[in-house]
Amino acid sequence: MLFLQSMKTKKAFILLNGSEPNSFPDLTEYNIVCAIDGAYNYFKNNNIEPDLVTGDFDSINTIPTSTEVINTPNQDFTDFEKALQILKHRGYYDIDVYGGSGKEHDHFLGNISTAKQWKIGLNITFFDDFGKYFFINDFYYGTNLKDRNVSLIPMPVANGIITKGLLYPLNNETLTFGERLGTRNKANENDIQITYDDGDLLVYISHT
Repeated sequence: MLFLQSMKTKKAFILLNGSEPNSFPDLTEYNIVCAIDGAYNYFKNNNIEPDLVTGDFDSINTIPTSTEVINTPNQDFTDFEKALQILKHRGYYDIDVYGGSGKEHDHFLGNISTAKQWKIGLNITFFDDFGKYFFINDFYYGTNLKDRNVSLIPMPVANGIITKGLLYPLNNETLTFGERLGTRNKANENDIQITYDDGDLLVYISHT
């Protein structure tokens, strides 16, 4: 189950230095808004003041003086990993991430790896202009999703997958990266449910 899904937790917004999104959610719905390194350039250019700016500052144009700044020069971890460490230490467990994809794809793949590493303990959801994607622990229930594209991507294996509400259902089946994926399925009901026994499973849901 998505960790602490049913509990009210402090919610964080992270902007990474990937492709700039065409639209943002209402940032006032978040308890903290974070810019990671060069992502602050986007905020500054759009007159948005984040609550926290962090990173090793190798891609930021100017370091702000009117908001909290944490320099994290440790090269053993990515700027994204270090930001997650800070947020978890401060009690943030629900984290929405924008700018996680686009530009250099090694960053995108690294971000997916980081999310997998933190899937036990944090609810990390990536958003881009096309959809959202996230790891589930063993259960996911989504509402108002009819006609949305739904993809199930094992990382690298997920066993015992059972789905409800999808056009092409899975019944106690295994998906394996490099062999069989569950991409481009579709919700044919408003509500969908996904469970699996073990492994790691990334779920993608389109916005429309």
